[in-house]
Amino acid sequence: MAKHGLLIVISGPSGVGKGTVRERLMDDKSLNLVYSVSYTTREMRPGEVDGVDYRFVDDATFASMVKSGGFLEHTNFVKHNYGTPKKEVFEALEQGKNVILEIEVNGAHEIMKKCSRENLLTVFILPPDRKTLEERLAGRETEDPAVIAARLAKAKRELALAKDYDYEIVNDDLDTAVKTLRGIIAERLAKLQ
Repeated sequence: MAKHGLLIVISGPSGVGKGTVRERLMDDKSLNLVYSVSYTTREMRPGEVDGVDYRFVDDATFASMVKSGGFLEHTNFVKHNYGTPKKEVFEALEQGKNVILEIEVNGAHEIMKKCSRENLLTVFILPPDRKTLEERLAGRETEDPAVIAARLAKAKRELALAKDYDYEIVNDDLDTAVKTLRGIIAERLAKLQ
């Protein structure tokens, strides 16, 4: 039977590059990683694929999943709901796979309370500075200025919570950030052997 997998939580403000870091990390097959695709009620952005980037559902479907206990964690942000599917995550972990969750800080704190720290690794991705974060969010060209302002206000609150995570990584150079995170995961997996 496979050894229980490691649950890896990656958080950080919108626009910090969490998704890009995660995508690059997934290329390393030696880490036996799977990405947990979250559910959301927000609209699909250009280029996103349902079931790959998110599972896009309506409010009624999401509410039904909350009521039935289908989420490991869930939250509302900028008028949309987001949630991590409990069954899929636990099944992957029981199969010995290492599961990456890319979630915001409220959800991460829920998981920190619910899950054993022995099989949990939490990482907060930081921007080099606020100006860079603003430029990255504006550069997406996928959201209006009010949503960007809400994301920046939330980023300020999130940055104060980075200290609650096992590790903090500044994403000022993508290759370095990915290499650092890969090393942290590999070291933690070696300790679990």
